[in-house]
Amino acid sequence: MSERKKILLVTGKRKTAIARAIFKSGRGNVTMNEFPVSNLSPELARARISEPLALAGERLNTIDIRVKVHGGGVMGQAEAARMAIARGLVEYTRSAELRRLFTGFDRTMLAGDPRRKEPKKFGGPGARRRKQKSYR
Repeated sequence: MSERKKILLVTGKRKTAIARAIFKSGRGNVTMNEFPVSNLSPELARARISEPLALAGERLNTIDIRVKVHGGGVMGQAEAARMAIARGLVEYTRSAELRRLFTGFDRTMLAGDPRRKEPKKFGGPGARRRKQKSYR
Protein backbone atom coordinates (compact mmCIF):
# COMPACT_ATOMS: atom_id res chain seq x y z
CA MET A 1 0.00 0.00 0.00
CA SER A 2 1.13 3.51 -0.71
CA GLU A 3 1.71 6.10 1.99
CA ARG A 4 -0.96 8.66 2.83
CA LYS A 5 -0.68 11.83 0.77
CA LYS A 6 0.86 14.78 2.61
CA ILE A 7 -0.93 17.43 0.54
CA LEU A 8 -4.26 17.09 -1.25
CA LEU A 9 -5.94 19.60 -3.61
CA VAL A 10 -9.71 19.32 -4.09
CA THR A 11 -12.19 21.54 -5.95
CA GLY A 12 -15.86 22.29 -5.51
CA LYS A 13 -18.24 24.24 -7.77
CA ARG A 14 -21.62 25.86 -7.36
CA LYS A 15 -23.12 28.04 -10.10
CA THR A 16 -20.18 30.30 -11.06
CA ALA A 17 -18.28 29.98 -7.77
CA ILE A 18 -15.18 27.78 -7.72
CA ALA A 19 -13.45 26.70 -4.51
CA ARG A 20 -10.01 25.11 -4.18
CA ALA A 21 -9.22 23.41 -0.89
CA ILE A 22 -5.73 22.37 0.20
CA PHE A 23 -5.50 19.66 2.86
CA LYS A 24 -2.33 19.20 4.92
CA SER A 25 -1.52 17.47 8.17
CA GLY A 26 -1.75 20.00 10.98
CA ARG A 27 -3.74 21.10 14.02
CA GLY A 28 -7.29 21.43 12.69
CA ASN A 29 -7.19 25.02 11.37
CA VAL A 30 -9.78 25.83 8.69
CA THR A 31 -9.45 29.07 6.71
CA MET A 32 -11.41 30.50 3.78
CA ASN A 33 -9.71 33.20 1.71
CA GLU A 34 -7.09 33.59 4.48
CA PHE A 35 -9.75 34.21 7.20
CA PRO A 36 -10.79 31.66 9.85
CA VAL A 37 -14.16 30.06 9.09
CA SER A 38 -15.42 31.11 12.52
CA ASN A 39 -15.12 34.79 11.45
CA LEU A 40 -17.15 34.62 8.21
CA SER A 41 -19.78 37.35 8.17
CA PRO A 42 -23.11 35.92 6.92
CA GLU A 43 -24.10 33.47 9.63
CA LEU A 44 -26.01 31.26 7.19
CA ALA A 45 -22.94 30.91 4.95
CA ARG A 46 -20.77 30.09 7.98
CA ALA A 47 -23.29 27.44 9.05
CA ARG A 48 -23.30 25.84 5.58
CA ILE A 49 -19.49 25.69 5.47
CA SER A 50 -19.19 24.23 8.96
CA GLU A 51 -21.66 21.35 8.34
CA PRO A 52 -19.05 18.89 6.99
CA LEU A 53 -16.63 20.01 9.71
CA ALA A 54 -19.16 19.21 12.43
CA LEU A 55 -20.02 15.83 10.89
CA ALA A 56 -16.34 14.87 10.60
CA GLY A 57 -15.81 15.36 14.34
CA GLU A 58 -12.48 14.14 15.74
CA ARG A 59 -11.03 13.29 12.32
CA LEU A 60 -10.53 17.01 11.74
CA ASN A 61 -8.04 17.57 14.58
CA THR A 62 -5.02 16.44 12.54
CA ILE A 63 -5.85 18.24 9.26
CA ASP A 64 -5.33 21.87 8.23
CA ILE A 65 -7.67 23.08 5.47
CA ARG A 66 -7.10 26.22 3.37
CA VAL A 67 -9.93 27.15 1.01
CA LYS A 68 -9.72 29.81 -1.70
CA VAL A 69 -12.96 30.78 -3.44
CA HIS A 70 -13.67 33.14 -6.32
CA GLY A 71 -16.66 33.95 -8.51
CA GLY A 72 -20.34 33.87 -7.74
CA GLY A 73 -22.13 35.34 -4.75
CA VAL A 74 -21.85 34.80 -1.03
CA MET A 75 -24.00 31.66 -0.81
CA GLY A 76 -22.62 30.20 -4.04
CA GLN A 77 -19.12 30.56 -2.61
CA ALA A 78 -20.24 28.99 0.67
CA GLU A 79 -21.75 25.99 -1.15
CA ALA A 80 -18.63 25.57 -3.30
CA ALA A 81 -16.38 25.69 -0.22
CA ARG A 82 -18.65 23.22 1.58
CA MET A 83 -18.40 20.78 -1.33
CA ALA A 84 -14.61 21.12 -1.55
CA ILE A 85 -14.22 20.52 2.19
CA ALA A 86 -16.52 17.49 2.21
CA ARG A 87 -14.88 15.91 -0.85
CA GLY A 88 -11.43 16.55 0.56
CA LEU A 89 -12.24 15.04 3.95
CA VAL A 90 -13.54 11.86 2.31
CA GLU A 91 -10.52 11.60 0.03
CA TYR A 92 -7.94 12.50 2.70
CA THR A 93 -9.28 10.10 5.33
CA ARG A 94 -10.28 7.41 2.79
CA SER A 95 -13.28 6.66 4.98
CA ALA A 96 -16.33 4.91 3.53
CA GLU A 97 -18.20 5.65 6.76
CA LEU A 98 -17.62 9.40 6.32
CA ARG A 99 -18.82 9.20 2.69
CA ARG A 100 -22.05 7.47 3.81
CA LEU A 101 -22.52 10.05 6.56
CA PHE A 102 -22.16 13.00 4.15
CA THR A 103 -24.38 11.39 1.50
CA GLY A 104 -27.10 10.61 4.06
CA PHE A 105 -27.01 14.14 5.46
CA ASP A 106 -27.05 15.99 2.11
CA ARG A 107 -26.05 14.52 -1.23
CA THR A 108 -24.94 17.88 -2.65
CA MET A 109 -21.93 17.82 -0.32
CA LEU A 110 -20.25 15.27 -2.57
CA ALA A 111 -22.27 15.41 -5.81
CA GLY A 112 -22.62 18.83 -7.40
CA ASP A 113 -25.79 20.59 -8.47
CA PRO A 114 -25.74 20.81 -12.29
CA ARG A 115 -28.15 23.75 -12.57
CA ARG A 116 -26.73 26.81 -14.31
CA LYS A 117 -28.12 30.14 -15.51
CA GLU A 118 -29.85 29.92 -18.87
CA PRO A 119 -28.28 32.23 -21.47
CA LYS A 120 -30.09 35.38 -22.56
CA LYS A 121 -31.79 35.36 -25.96
CA PHE A 122 -32.73 38.15 -28.35
CA GLY A 123 -36.06 39.94 -28.18
CA GLY A 124 -36.18 40.48 -24.45
CA PRO A 125 -34.26 41.43 -21.32
CA GLY A 126 -33.65 37.87 -20.11
CA ALA A 127 -33.69 34.22 -21.03
CA ARG A 128 -37.49 33.80 -21.23
CA ARG A 129 -39.07 37.22 -20.73
CA ARG A 130 -40.06 39.15 -23.85
CA LYS A 131 -40.88 42.77 -24.60
CA GLN A 132 -44.56 43.57 -24.16
CA LYS A 133 -46.70 44.36 -27.18
CA SER A 134 -49.59 46.78 -27.05
CA TYR A 135 -52.23 46.60 -29.78
CA ARG A 136 -55.46 48.62 -29.71
